[in-house]
Amino acid sequence: MKTEFRLEPLSQLDVSALVAYTFEDAPASSGTAERLPEETRQQLQELQTAGELTGKSFELTILRKPAGLTVAKLLVVGAGKREKFSETLLRQLAGAAARHLRSRGGRELAWILGSAELGAVASVVEGVVVADYDSDRYRTERSAEKSIDSLLLATGGDALPADAEGALTQGRILGEAQNFTRDLVNEPSNIMTPTKLAERAAEMAAQFGLECEVFGPEDIQRLKMGAFWAVAQGSQTEPARLIVLRYSPEGAPEQPVVGLIGKGITFDSGGISIKPSENMHEMKTDMAGGATMLGVMQAIAQLKPMVRVTALIPATENMPSGNAFKPGDVVTSMSGKTIEILNTDAEGRLVLADALTYAKQLGCTVLIDAATLTGACMVALGNITTGVFGWNKEWVNRVLDAANAAGEKMWQLPVDDDYRDLYKSAIADLANTGGRYGGAITAAMFIGEFAGDTPWVHLDIAGTRWANDEKPYRAKGPTGHGVRTLVQLLTDFQA
Repeated sequence: MKTEFRLEPLSQLDVSALVAYTFEDAPASSGTAERLPEETRQQLQELQTAGELTGKSFELTILRKPAGLTVAKLLVVGAGKREKFSETLLRQLAGAAARHLRSRGGRELAWILGSAELGAVASVVEGVVVADYDSDRYRTERSAEKSIDSLLLATGGDALPADAEGALTQGRILGEAQNFTRDLVNEPSNIMTPTKLAERAAEMAAQFGLECEVFGPEDIQRLKMGAFWAVAQGSQTEPARLIVLRYSPEGAPEQPVVGLIGKGITFDSGGISIKPSENMHEMKTDMAGGATMLGVMQAIAQLKPMVRVTALIPATENMPSGNAFKPGDVVTSMSGKTIEILNTDAEGRLVLADALTYAKQLGCTVLIDAATLTGACMVALGNITTGVFGWNKEWVNRVLDAANAAGEKMWQLPVDDDYRDLYKSAIADLANTGGRYGGAITAAMFIGEFAGDTPWVHLDIAGTRWANDEKPYRAKGPTGHGVRTLVQLLTDFQA
């Protein structure tokens, strides 16, 4: 997508579609609509008087050949109540405009920037890039064939501040990183195998200058990753991969070294404790935690924050076979802790346990993991909010603050010693499930056992990794949720 600023007066813009927004319970020419020529604003006022323009959130009104402008059409987007306006909403409004226009064959739009809105350039660009995505790759007639080729940011004659081009680039990078994550999550599991996920990671790393290592089954066993291997051994035709990416900017402090660990189960059948067939097809998305971390690494490789980051993605299928691990087995993790297997469908915490241990061996001083871990978190928070867990209050608060700044919904759930009794084992150090009650908490705390004293935060994205309904600003399907928050967290580290 081509993105650029246009500095001429709005009345002189020669584009196919111009976009403005207006507020609810306000004059029709509020918001960026107030920057339109008098003749155009008069038309909007007439529409408002007739009840055809209210400014309610995501209301979309098109004026063809608007008075006072040379554009073919003007799209007015309702921005809702002025007091609820935010950069998050601005990003969504830009996305809604893009999806509306492209669904009608539009390939170009010019977004009117408010006089005090140049600082929100990144939000507008990101919103349009994220909106210009559909998950219908394998349909012969694709929605993606209708795409936005050009986004123009119209200043109405105002000069650009010094950081405007940087903000435009930042928005494009963030949008493309989320779409990269969404692409990975959206792929069917017969295509997005552990091998293919590793290949995509290596290609991305080579493109953006990251270090990349990929370990195979022999390496996983040599490292004595017994918990990871227990899950991986059930699928002999699709070998497991451990993906390690490093971002080490010159001049960055030696600490912290942030470890980003993402669950990479490319298909989760549940193993011997097989899942019900209903909705099992969605388990192609069980590698969304790993995909999230790859999207984050793509973004920071370009934004270049001054912090060292290592990403680890343990990638495997969880399949039933004669080689699969079984309920009642006891496995020895890389840390030396022994684990009794009560349910083979509680596999994500096993692969993460060994990945966290290895991250510490690689020198990571902070651990943040993301995983589609539990249905229990979806019961608690739905598909709107990510569950956040962790021992270290400072880093939990950093993540929550970053989520708030990024406009992603996250909520802290408790971790408490009283829950430890739920996942004790009579014959091993730990059991791999704590039962039905408090399931999201005990799953998170199980992972935390392998972080030890290292600051650690766990993100349960089981509900937020996928949207079953379309929004005005976003297609149904993979969301890329979590990428913005973690990029925000890491870019807060500057020289």
